Amino acid sequence: MSIKLATRIGILCLLLGLVAPAYAQQRESNEERRPEPQEERNKPAPPRQPAEPSYGGTYHGGVQPNGPTHGGVHESGVPQHQEQVRSGFLQSRAASWETEHHTWQQRGGYNGYRIPQDRFRLYFGSSHPFHIAHLPLRFVGGYPRFQYDGYWIMFVDPWPAAWSPTWYETDDVYIDYVNDGYYLFDRAHPGIAIAVTISI
Repeated sequence: MSIKLATRIGILCLLLGLVAPAYAQQRESNEERRPEPQEERNKPAPPRQPAEPSYGGTYHGGVQPNGPTHGGVHESGVPQHQEQVRSGFLQSRAASWETEHHTWQQRGGYNGYRIPQDRFRLYFGSSHPFHIAHLPLRFVGGYPRFQYDGYWIMFVDPWPAAWSPTWYETDDVYIDYVNDGYYLFDRAHPGIAIAVTISI
């Protein structure tokens, strides 16, 4: 082996001896700043948004009645923006129920989300009434949209002008599937079905 080659190998080893510890130190510094994947998995999950409170004494998987809700309409059972909600409901009232109401069959059929049968039997139908005013509520395109049992239920029909302006606060309502789609029924006004669509 020549002296030149030995010198080159020596210089290379010296450089590697200087660079390797600096590289390892930089890598350790980066790893200290970034949590290990195992640490990430052990972190507690962020709190989930509560589902809606159910009406009456039955607990439907959401928060307890009079518990906090989201959607900016109610908190702890106390209405917030009550006048805005009433105004929104008044805007979605039919001037002429007979001409403005349409069944899902007249609309070409229901094409929204379909609730699984086992869940539907537990939380929907005439044996599961609730008051809309107790639920998270929004207005979309001038129609009410509220959350019940984790589903968003949106009116696609106006409500009859003959109903009380505060029916959504006082009347027992329920969601049912009849013939061709989902409808909201009001126990105080039997026989009237308001077409609704379901989404998640």
